[in-house]
Amino acid sequence: MTHSQNFNRRQFLLRAAITSGGIVGANFLSKSGFAQAPGVITSDKLRPSIPYGVASGDLNGNSAVIWSRSDRPARIIVEYSTERTFRGAKRAFGPIAQELNDYTARVYLNNLPLGEQIYYRVIFQDLDNTKIYSAPTEGTFRTAPAYRRDIFFAWSGDTAGQGWGINPDFGGMKIYESIRKLNPDFFIHSGDNIYADGPIQSEVKLDDGSIWRNITTEEKSKVAETLAEFRGNYIYNLLDENVRRFNAQVPQIVQWDDHEVTNNWYPGEILDDNRYTVKDVNLLAARGRQAFLEYIPIRFDPYEPTRIYRSFKYSQLLEIFVLDKRTYRGPNTENRQTEQSAETAFLGSAQVRWLKNQLQKSTATWKVIASDMPIGLVVPDGPTAFENLANGDGPALGRELELADILQFINRRNIKNVVWLTADVHYAAAHYYDPNKAQFTDFKPFWEFVAGPLNSGTFGPNQLDNTFGPEVKFLSIPQGLRANRPPSEGLQFFGTVKINSYSLEMTVALHDIEGKILYSVDLPPEK
Repeated sequence: MTHSQNFNRRQFLLRAAITSGGIVGANFLSKSGFAQAPGVITSDKLRPSIPYGVASGDLNGNSAVIWSRSDRPARIIVEYSTERTFRGAKRAFGPIAQELNDYTARVYLNNLPLGEQIYYRVIFQDLDNTKIYSAPTEGTFRTAPAYRRDIFFAWSGDTAGQGWGINPDFGGMKIYESIRKLNPDFFIHSGDNIYADGPIQSEVKLDDGSIWRNITTEEKSKVAETLAEFRGNYIYNLLDENVRRFNAQVPQIVQWDDHEVTNNWYPGEILDDNRYTVKDVNLLAARGRQAFLEYIPIRFDPYEPTRIYRSFKYSQLLEIFVLDKRTYRGPNTENRQTEQSAETAFLGSAQVRWLKNQLQKSTATWKVIASDMPIGLVVPDGPTAFENLANGDGPALGRELELADILQFINRRNIKNVVWLTADVHYAAAHYYDPNKAQFTDFKPFWEFVAGPLNSGTFGPNQLDNTFGPEVKFLSIPQGLRANRPPSEGLQFFGTVKINSYSLEMTVALHDIEGKILYSVDLPPEK
């Protein structure tokens, strides 16, 4: 990066901080092309505001999604330019943010120039007086490369879980700031964006007698059951300035896992949890999904607008396949069935067919499968059932049969350079899957990297299942770690991936809360 580019970045962040605070007002109206006529009201109380910042996401070729939320019914407008001064800016008018969608709105930017830094600002237009606008809030992102260049992105998961919320004394959710400073092209959030089943209390007593103090809200004081409470979980995270600053600079590709609804859920489940008056998980999941889709910068599929699994062709070097291991699974059982059925579904037959088809069609050098749960780690659900597909050592059984089918397909179709990125278990690890050490052997060797949590309790490590021959190459935490360690102990982790545009080598690194590299490995491409 040149000195000029660094200067521009710093100036942009300064401008973003100022405008998000509402300092820019009438001056913006005249410079942006929104003419300020006599009598236009610019009082902050009488015009819309943007309380939770902006976000971008779902970069796909020359398109992106811009998200924001108004404080009242208003129309979202996005201005964008390749110049930080917004010279020659284009304007995109979006839908009305209304009560029906909790005043959230998104705009799809298409036909963007490739290989460019895009600067954008979101404005909300009053519905009763179209001459009244909110103060703008700015953001930025890089589009996919037009020509060969290095790619650098990050991933992690698990935000605000186990009672560890926004602690201003600790610096808030500061791991987001550590990731932002690395300036990745994009970020994959691997699920558990919220903990709808994890209330946040104002104080937590730590082992040394000190107090962890959380910002609290009414919606986060109990398990989420109503749509308003699910929405409140997403709003809670947006109260953190690290998260808002991160969202304004780093585009995201987001998937979900269980805590967007409730712990270890599956379709058709009836809860046995005294904290809930709503026991029907299908009803909770419908509300949780609606809040997720409202607050995440996701592009809706026109034919299946609630679908979460999707793929992104970022460049000739990289394609990303985002899985949904929640919506289509069967119940959590002992997981020892010898044949596939609706009960052993994990991705489900439609998603498996989609994944196989997308992998086979892909011409990208590297194919990253973003998986909200790891492959070979045992995650129990009670004394006899399993939450994950792994069910302990031995041949492929139960949900493992579905994965065996996918891995066999990759091997027999000679699909090269598939890497799995995941989170969920609240520690970081690197696993190498070797058919020579496996019970099921019809697959290509591959790597799986685990990261997280972002701002939650640290757990683990989990037991490894030898069905697919995993070997631990790195583990971020000591064996025998006491459960639910707070973020203040520093055991929060994220991962980064760099793809060299000339050697085509992929370098995967695992980082701590401050951004320090704890482990790194170079993966040469199979040719």
